[in-house]
Amino acid sequence: MTTAPTRRERQRQATYDEIVEVSRRLLRAGEDVSIRAVAQEMGLTPPALYRYVDSHAELMQLVARSIFGDVVAAMVAARDEQPDDDPAAQIVASAGAFRRWALGNHEEFQLAFASPTSAGLKNPATGSPQPITSLDDCAAEESGAHLFAGFFSEIFGRLWVRYRFPIPTDDDLDPDVVSVLRGEIAAGQPTQGKLAHGGPGVGPLGAPTPGMMWMFERSWARLYGTVTLEVFGHVHPAFISSGALFRAAMLDIARELHIDHEWDRLQDVVRDS
Repeated sequence: MTTAPTRRERQRQATYDEIVEVSRRLLRAGEDVSIRAVAQEMGLTPPALYRYVDSHAELMQLVARSIFGDVVAAMVAARDEQPDDDPAAQIVASAGAFRRWALGNHEEFQLAFASPTSAGLKNPATGSPQPITSLDDCAAEESGAHLFAGFFSEIFGRLWVRYRFPIPTDDDLDPDVVSVLRGEIAAGQPTQGKLAHGGPGVGPLGAPTPGMMWMFERSWARLYGTVTLEVFGHVHPAFISSGALFRAAMLDIARELHIDHEWDRLQDVVRDS
């Protein structure tokens, strides 16, 4: 039986919620999201705020977790508008929801998806922070990024179960790519367990193959790259406002996954996204 939280625990949680709400409000306004700024907005002193967060990095992780929760909620709503047995429509609708959220929340997109501080990720070679550029980067549970990675990989797995698109063998891939992906498989990257749930591209022991992971990464790279270019205005405004670049990217993904024969109906889902 679950024990109800005490009054003190409820008050502490309410303070955490206020910290996140104030931080996100400052972020959306383009203002400084420092410990001092958040504390001042809440009517606290910085030392008082440090009773709840140990560092600015932890503050950013709390904010990122809240942002990822909102992004996933938007994608879930878009996914659930499509039939349960239509993962192609679901993944297209979810990608459209991700894009729509990103274009409407530039500052929060930058923090959650392009800020190494919020993600808490380190470059294994240098130890320096690095942003999320791959779904396999979504490893930090404290930031909530694993929820985002798990959401897309679950649909991707069902997509393979439905269409059984060809998976590259190790011989089809660059040896360096195979080496990296096998290293991630051995390390137990979080995406792998999601990919293996329905059997896509898995080996005899249920482990995902480098080929399946590579296709997953390439699809994510196209989606993330296109949305990032749009968010930061690095393409012609007409391509953004019309959605032409995004639709072209989704068609490219459909071709790579050998589901472009479904494009006549899927492009309607894209346009509605």
